[in-house]
Amino acid sequence: MVHAKDVEKLRSEIVRRYDRLSPRLKQVAQFVLDHPNDMGLQTLAVIAERCKVQPSTVVRFAKAMGYEGASDMQKLFRDELLAFAPSPSYADRIRQFSERAGEVDVLSPHDLMQEFADSNIIALEHLKESIRRADLEKAVSLIRSAPAVYIIGLRRSFPVASYLAYALRHVDDKRTYLLDGVAGMLAEQSSMVRAKDLLIAISFRPYAQETAEITEQARARGARVLALSDTRLSPVAREADVVFETKDAEVRQFRSLTASLCLAQTLVISYAFQVERGSHKDK
Repeated sequence: MVHAKDVEKLRSEIVRRYDRLSPRLKQVAQFVLDHPNDMGLQTLAVIAERCKVQPSTVVRFAKAMGYEGASDMQKLFRDELLAFAPSPSYADRIRQFSERAGEVDVLSPHDLMQEFADSNIIALEHLKESIRRADLEKAVSLIRSAPAVYIIGLRRSFPVASYLAYALRHVDDKRTYLLDGVAGMLAEQSSMVRAKDLLIAISFRPYAQETAEITEQARARGARVLALSDTRLSPVAREADVVFETKDAEVRQFRSLTASLCLAQTLVISYAFQVERGSHKDK
């Protein structure tokens, strides 16, 4: 088996083969996708401990991906870190923040605001570092070329979905439909999705089963899919044309949507700029 030559190709290969992996190897796969900095900087023993597996399992995972050993796979992540300015992983930043925040048991409203603000700053910094330019450009291109855009995001994801629907409708009269399931009409609403349309699917743990099912149905009809989720292994992301992984802040078990909404706003405004440039060229 020929192994992936760079980190992005390895990520794609992990997602493609994930369902066929054993439960232990799936634990390693999830860690590799979620903690790329750790893969490049930590020892095999530390990686195994954080994956909650034996070191031999990490080695077995590397060989399953076509590498001679774990060190060969880790080299990809080290090379990526050398190509860019290294920074603490999102997990490390949150761990450090949580340790500081945990020192205070009784919070005033102002203290709580400080915690939320600090945690959201970390999430936004991670967004800046993790979202690729090429993916943003491809996503905007998908929005522009789609005859119609359908958006689904239920439960916690609903504010992001409703913002996208509201904002896109104000750009160039884009045909945009929010699949909100009002009056139990979710199946009827989603049945309108056709080939070449774009479905923007938003879902975070615990994933909404309805969102996953509608995403699968849209793909089967030939629609394109743009996914916003917390991992490439989520039900909406696995077969998507573009996936954006956002790690929103969580403070004392209350989760924010700051990073996801920032990304949503970026997509809409970028699309609006493209439409405006296009209209100027036509004059």
